[in-house]
Amino acid sequence: MKRLSNWERLPSVVFSMALFAAPHIFLRTPSARAATPDQSSSAGQSAAPQGQPAQSDKKEKKSSEPATVKLRIEVTAPDGKPVGNASVYVRFNETVGLFHRNKLAEMSFKTNQDGTVKVTDVPQGKILIQVIAKGWHTFGKWYDIQTDSETVQIKLEAPPHWY
Repeated sequence: MKRLSNWERLPSVVFSMALFAAPHIFLRTPSARAATPDQSSSAGQSAAPQGQPAQSDKKEKKSSEPATVKLRIEVTAPDGKPVGNASVYVRFNETVGLFHRNKLAEMSFKTNQDGTVKVTDVPQGKILIQVIAKGWHTFGKWYDIQTDSETVQIKLEAPPHWY
């Protein structure tokens, strides 16, 4: 009797693995579960309730997202005049990735001639606002914002004198 090499036995091994795995694969599908004898009488009735939780799960996911804030940032000098063309950086924690790690997301803006910036789609919670303007001391502060819209007024200070 001739002994078969590994390459010659490969098709029979693959076929036997497919026969072993096939019942396990097909029993896990929803259509196969609905066709089982104990559930066959309620198969038509169980199709509607199975669809309803999936839709409510989607609604729950939308409601579990953090609420957003509409910020209006006003940047002024100590005498009350608006500071135009200042760089405004808004940073906030954002959960990303497979393991839901916190990442510091950043948005950057420039103030208009009125010294204001409108920021939307920032999640509620702790927000870092930093302002850099030419001729002014750099500003940075964490804010805890829990409302839907808020106005943040920032007064820049004169830079320190260098002798």
